[in-house]
Amino acid sequence: MEISIILTEQILKLFLILLLGFLLVKTGKLKASDSKCISVILVYLILPCVIINSFQIDYTPQVRDGLLFTLAASVAAHIIFIAFTKIAQKSLNLDVIEQLTVIYTNGGILVVPLIKALLGDKYVVYSCSFIVVQLILIWTHCCHMLNQNEGFQWKKILLNINVISIIIGALLSFTRIHLPEVLGGTIDMMSNMIGPMGMLLAGMAISETPLKDVFARARNYVAVILRLLICPLIILVLIKITGVTSILSDGKNILLTVYLACITPACATVTSLAQLYDKDAAYSSTLYVLTTVCSILTMPLMILLYSLWI
Repeated sequence: MEISIILTEQILKLFLILLLGFLLVKTGKLKASDSKCISVILVYLILPCVIINSFQIDYTPQVRDGLLFTLAASVAAHIIFIAFTKIAQKSLNLDVIEQLTVIYTNGGILVVPLIKALLGDKYVVYSCSFIVVQLILIWTHCCHMLNQNEGFQWKKILLNINVISIIIGALLSFTRIHLPEVLGGTIDMMSNMIGPMGMLLAGMAISETPLKDVFARARNYVAVILRLLICPLIILVLIKITGVTSILSDGKNILLTVYLACITPACATVTSLAQLYDKDAAYSSTLYVLTTVCSILTMPLMILLYSLWI
């Protein structure tokens, strides 16, 4: 019950922000096309701050072991998602937006508040692993899928501000350098904007789509079921079979931070990138909204199965 209340509160907060973005367009204050400006701010300013801020942690042997453990688990989870989506794409004829909806999750926005409430502040650091792995893949694999005509442009990828931020953040962490309060506090404030900005973007992007197309179109639920039910169940079964939680003494709780990220709704950044690459941002936003609504039911169920089975 506590988990359900926490989830409901977080999702309702995000939806109120989404509604504000929706109303800004509907009342004529902004145009849906203006959301591209927000996409630029989110992708090239806020996300780099999130990355660097996630590495500003106290680096102890226990934290190191936990981070390596969750890093390996995060890489494995993404490989499984990509491989599964590749198989599903052939049988279900998934388009690129649907594939990315299944692969990439909203682990950055929803997971941290849940970890704090369920496990405590000391476990928040382990959410960094999933976020970093996903960001690297978003700026390589995801961008390639959205713009396949260009192929992999490694120079463009390596010089991307988000990849550079990952390198800077990792160096700061390994050298145990903490940013000065003014600079670190500024980056932390910017990082906290990722949730609100992502939901404003989604609300603006979906403003020109009839609501019946969001909830009444049967095709939308294919990606929803894959993202919220099938993928989490695959991960849960593999955790049970492999027994990886026994690797660390606190493995069950530490791995839960990765599992929480695996069961969240679709990633808001995919909508931002779809907007930047002039893809179907409205459909991406539709799936983002629909997976977020449905996650009110699916996430508590998946967490319950984890607690009972693992």
